[in-house]
Amino acid sequence: MAETSDLRAAAGGDGVVAIGDVAFARAWNVRGDPSQPTFVSAVSRVLGVALPHAPMTSTRGIGATLLWLGPRSWLQVGDEAATMEDCESARVAVNAAGGALFDVSASYVGWRVSGDSAAHVLNRACPLDFHPRAFAAGQCAQSLLGHVNALFHKPGDGPSFIVMVARSFAADAFRMLREAAHADGYRIAEPTRFSRVR
Repeated sequence: MAETSDLRAAAGGDGVVAIGDVAFARAWNVRGDPSQPTFVSAVSRVLGVALPHAPMTSTRGIGATLLWLGPRSWLQVGDEAATMEDCESARVAVNAAGGALFDVSASYVGWRVSGDSAAHVLNRACPLDFHPRAFAAGQCAQSLLGHVNALFHKPGDGPSFIVMVARSFAADAFRMLREAAHADGYRIAEPTRFSRVR
């Protein structure tokens, strides 16, 4: 992620909050009607992850996570890249079940924000409530990070969050994360695979 690397020199020390790149090789947007059993079954079979039905929730498989974006839209994020043939096969299968699948792997970048003050740091730049009582493990939601549209995900019970934005806004978003963490202190962490963030 060149946009992030160019800004790393400004950070230093062993801060309370760690900010690091989240690595993922595949991001597929899936759309369809969750009330249709054929569509739900096809998604589970093709992606290897059950479709999350409850708003702002997610499901995990081996090396992949499916995030709820809206009543008829989800984002699958995976550690392993898919070939063009794999993507086309998945697209055809989902389309045949009345849905749609789009490869948006090149469209997103992401970071892990972790540490005891992680929720507090994010709240400086985002109106969502990230307290564990309001934003539990497995939840995800779209909101603003400063002026940038972002997707926030809490993958586990620990004090770690994943923040994803459109690649074209990567520099702005990373700068806002650093500014939000400045008062608490922060350090730049090594990249982590999406599926390993807890």
